[in-house]
Amino acid sequence: MGDNQSGVPEFILEGFPLSADMEVLLCCVFSLLYVSNLLANSMILGLIWLDVRLHTPMYFFLSHLAVIDMSYASSNLPKLLENLMKHKKTISFVTCAMQIFLYLAFGVTEAVILVVMSYDRYVAICYPLHYTVIMSWRLCMVLAITSWACGILLALGDLVLFLKLPYCGTKKVNSFFCEILAVLKVAYEDTWVNKMMLFGGGVLFLVGPVSFIVVSYVRILLAILKMKSKEGRRKAFSTCSSHLCVVGFYFGIAIMVYVIPDNGHRDEQKKVLSLFYTLFNPLLNPLIYSLRNAQMKAAFNRALQRKRAL
Repeated sequence: MGDNQSGVPEFILEGFPLSADMEVLLCCVFSLLYVSNLLANSMILGLIWLDVRLHTPMYFFLSHLAVIDMSYASSNLPKLLENLMKHKKTISFVTCAMQIFLYLAFGVTEAVILVVMSYDRYVAICYPLHYTVIMSWRLCMVLAITSWACGILLALGDLVLFLKLPYCGTKKVNSFFCEILAVLKVAYEDTWVNKMMLFGGGVLFLVGPVSFIVVSYVRILLAILKMKSKEGRRKAFSTCSSHLCVVGFYFGIAIMVYVIPDNGHRDEQKKVLSLFYTLFNPLLNPLIYSLRNAQMKAAFNRALQRKRAL
């Protein structure tokens, strides 16, 4: 392995063809979005930590989602911002490998966490009297650990296959970061095994979860429609709609990138989708949960009142 990579000091991330002035402008915009992402997700974590009313399984998993979103953006954006500021597009092989591992690990973990959150909503609405028994803190810990383990193990498998591929000379990658499908295109050997591994992971952790979520929400919808209380239906729709918005953004884009067959003419589309994933999706999650979730807004108001009282 060392021989294969000894001649590869770096990759060149082609990204988007931009002028120097436009790169500086985008660096400022992306920096603002990145800081907003960190602040918004930190606010979610802070509210969940400080407000005992949010110490429930739903918000426990939401806190994991916030950590993933901050980590997900932090695995790629700092290097992108550095390249934009310095007007260079290079990345070392080691840094590229780390980006691939972290991107896949956080991506898969988020997919599993979203499935777990849908199961939590299913139990809460369809079996409200048994909710505290079914969603025990022990089960919550097991589900959280399993989610992280799935992400790390799948990412390790893809990383090992990636490291076995030979590369010679400096290679140009048609992406703004080391997205694995883009990097595989510059390898000298057949990458069929790598692509099948990615496709299998996409089916297992994207199509599978979406199917589970759809079935869960069909049963949730039927249970909501049977509720006699309008207030109960409103609260149920409020908590579920936030999760459905996040699920739609996340899985919709991921399936287009990793499951739908590539016809060879979608590179530019994939770059835009990957940019949206890295920049906007981690910021949208806290905004959706903050604006559409009554409990989060109430917790925020209580935090403001406590601060004014000090």
